[in-house]
Amino acid sequence: MDEFARIRHWTDGRQSPSLLASQGVVLGIGDDAAVVGAPPSARGELEWLLAVDTMVETVHFNDATMAEEDVGWKALAANVSDIAAMGGTPRHALVSISVPQAWGPERVRRLYDGLYACAAHYGVAVIGGDTTSSPLHVVVAVTVTGTVAAGAAIRRAGARPGDAVFVTGAAGMAAAGLHYLLAAAAAGGTAPGAQVRPVPLAAAEAAGTAALVQAHRRPAPSVRAAALLAARGTVTSLNDVSDGLASEAWEIAEASGIVLALRESRLPRSGSLTAYAHRCGEDPLSWILYGGEDYVLLGTIAAEDADAAKAELEAAGLPMYIIGAAEEGAAAVELIRDRGADRGTDNGRGSASSHRREPLAKRGYNHFGG
Repeated sequence: MDEFARIRHWTDGRQSPSLLASQGVVLGIGDDAAVVGAPPSARGELEWLLAVDTMVETVHFNDATMAEEDVGWKALAANVSDIAAMGGTPRHALVSISVPQAWGPERVRRLYDGLYACAAHYGVAVIGGDTTSSPLHVVVAVTVTGTVAAGAAIRRAGARPGDAVFVTGAAGMAAAGLHYLLAAAAAGGTAPGAQVRPVPLAAAEAAGTAALVQAHRRPAPSVRAAALLAARGTVTSLNDVSDGLASEAWEIAEASGIVLALRESRLPRSGSLTAYAHRCGEDPLSWILYGGEDYVLLGTIAAEDADAAKAELEAAGLPMYIIGAAEEGAAAVELIRDRGADRGTDNGRGSASSHRREPLAKRGYNHFGG
């Protein structure tokens, strides 16, 4: 099967003409470049958002943790989350993949199965890309476009003193899921020369870690939450949690020139994460703050609108948690740890007698360890 036959095998007939038309696609896969126009549903003047993310075998995934379909889903989901983090709507994807001979066309087709499943879930039109051979490992690079009303993109740099800090879901679950998968793979062992297969979801369900495993393998970007929050016009900064909650909080603090004070008692904790952490002797707070790859949103919102925004999202079946406040001061992130009293305070400060404030380390996932 030559290059062009493989491309057809992986992409032909995957998306309906109506889906492509809904995203303004004039010409999709099959020519030297795609042609797109403004989506028919878009109103008013638009600005385009562009994001790219790359996944490398042995760096971002391996056979012991993710099936091929999971790799495809996650490669697209990471980019969809970046568009949501700007308050935008994801529209199109370009997919470049480098494949070693050992993978073969059917394994790559399963990767595309997962990618197209994610595209269908979020209404993204896959319109082109590139295919090359690779000497050893699979590399998947996805570029996603999105749209936002002109001047309405939400940046990291807009947080103001007095704003409330929020997240749209529990952090740390993906890191806990990865910990479980690696531990299970190490315990299981593999015969020499045999292909390692990831832990089946049924086994994770029996271990009480299915939600954690799914968080790692099939993250769910907060696209609907981003749209509702952006429409309110009161969100002042936004970031997605890809490298860890602490790392993303620092990015907002530095871009905005403020202090983010996070309340430990208000950080949402998954029951399965807490149970698994206790079972294996790990600190769940470490995963929550420094784990990464959760793809929930972290942001700031005008304090007077925080409760109403939370109510709107919850009415739509979407979580939103108020976890702290933005304060004046040189860029910093602090964690407010409760001593057992005054745990109902929402302002992120608390009294000196009931709380202690600690600087939160500026760390999370970093490819180059800087």
